[in-house]
Amino acid sequence: MNPLPVSTTSVRRPKFDSLEQEAFLNLWRTYDRLKTLEEEVFGRVGLSAQQYNALRLLRAVHPEPMPTLVLSGHLISRAPDITRLLDRLEQRGLLSRTRRPENRRVVEVAITAQGLELLDAIHADVQRCHRRQLGHLDKPALRQLIQLLQAARQPHEDAGKPSFVDT
Repeated sequence: MNPLPVSTTSVRRPKFDSLEQEAFLNLWRTYDRLKTLEEEVFGRVGLSAQQYNALRLLRAVHPEPMPTLVLSGHLISRAPDITRLLDRLEQRGLLSRTRRPENRRVVEVAITAQGLELLDAIHADVQRCHRRQLGHLDKPALRQLIQLLQAARQPHEDAGKPSFVDT
């Protein structure tokens, strides 16, 4: 039996199965590169990006507390274990938890003075990080990017849940 002839010309396959796949993989790669810069900043103070986001949201309503379910719904990325995330922040003294006397099932969290101090201490570093991440784009390009990203995720947002950009 003769083996099949081997072609000397290779068939070039497209890099991506679809334009949607190319766009998604570009989003993913971009996220990975930008996240690395963010991790440098938060890693220096022992925070994850998710913990920073929780503190940022609590600062926005300070001095009022926020129910944990509301906080969880406003986080940028889903937090499957919000309890553990809050435990770590509470152990560091960055937030406090209380239960409503009229409904003990509702747990509210509030940022502490120490949490506010930490956010103040890293504010300039966070701003520098954002400039490193996207400062090479001009304002019209940034606005267009924001609009495109909002449009891309809009059909996938939880019904009735406000966008984190609005908070």
